[in-house]
Amino acid sequence: MTLPKTIDDIETPAVLIDVDRVEANLARAQAYADEHRLALRPHIKTHKLPAFAKRQVELGAVGITCQKLGESEVMADGGLSDIYMPYNILGKAKLARLAALADRITIKVTADSLPVVEGLSGAFAGRAAPIAVLVECDTGAGRCGVQSPEAALALAQAIDRAPGLVFGGLMTYPPVGGMAAVDAYLGEALRLHEAAGLEVKVVSAGNTPDLYRSHLVTHATEIRPGTYIYNDRSLINRGAATHADCALTVLTTVVSRPTADRAVLDAGSKALTSDLLGCVGYGEILEAPGAVIAGLSEEHGHVDLSAATARPSVGDRVRVLPNHACPVSNLFDIVHLVSGERVVDVLPVAARGKVT
Repeated sequence: MTLPKTIDDIETPAVLIDVDRVEANLARAQAYADEHRLALRPHIKTHKLPAFAKRQVELGAVGITCQKLGESEVMADGGLSDIYMPYNILGKAKLARLAALADRITIKVTADSLPVVEGLSGAFAGRAAPIAVLVECDTGAGRCGVQSPEAALALAQAIDRAPGLVFGGLMTYPPVGGMAAVDAYLGEALRLHEAAGLEVKVVSAGNTPDLYRSHLVTHATEIRPGTYIYNDRSLINRGAATHADCALTVLTTVVSRPTADRAVLDAGSKALTSDLLGCVGYGEILEAPGAVIAGLSEEHGHVDLSAATARPSVGDRVRVLPNHACPVSNLFDIVHLVSGERVVDVLPVAARGKVT
């Protein structure tokens, strides 16, 4: 593939990644983590690129976070050697893949129930080295996780007894804005573990919306933000980022202007996420303030221009800031790295579609 020289040479729809903004976002987060003595273990779900994961480690990250085995395998193939998976691994085939990964790299996993612990133990008992397992705690987000500090201790003790496993600590995906409650839960859990004589080596927490308030969870030793590398429209709305912090946009072309107040883009649900996350419309057109991407069909974005201060014509190319950057990365085979108008590189999204 011939590398485009400038953005004008790129066919649409396409993902543009502003590398200067990426570097600034990575440096800021690492400096914050260092200042507050928090280990930074960024989640790769947002970018899915081994090159960016390596850059995060070069800047000081202790390792990376992957949600699925497929992502972890891609990252290991790409040279990443310290991976944490905050996900319940179940089933013979997945456990075999996990064991194979553990032969190649340092990998830790999560459990929130005895069946998960029993499956992990069955896969790792008798192996040369045990696998570290962290207990997932539901501190208010309502996802996975044990429901109380007492339950966390009980599961930690089960892990500690299980052949092939070693208790690795506690982890949580904290609810946005809930730092005080999260800290109270973790503090009580730590008190119970200490009283039981069980060492908690890692307390892993963190998200991007509260990234720069992570120190308020005083019991955390590690944070796992992901979206901070790119940021997106939802994070602007939450006050966690500005437009100048957003590195990912989708370059699109206006392919139709059926009426004075309506435009159609060549980017629909297969290029822009349908996530709203509290936003109005399915992305912000940077060159047309006030325009609303009111609907998505598969290959078209339907734009209401009635309140727009600029009205692009057929053939005009515009950039869309997505509501949620992470799903957009998983919709494209490649991303274009740009600096200003210059194309720096084109990278395959190596972990795209790795959902097993």
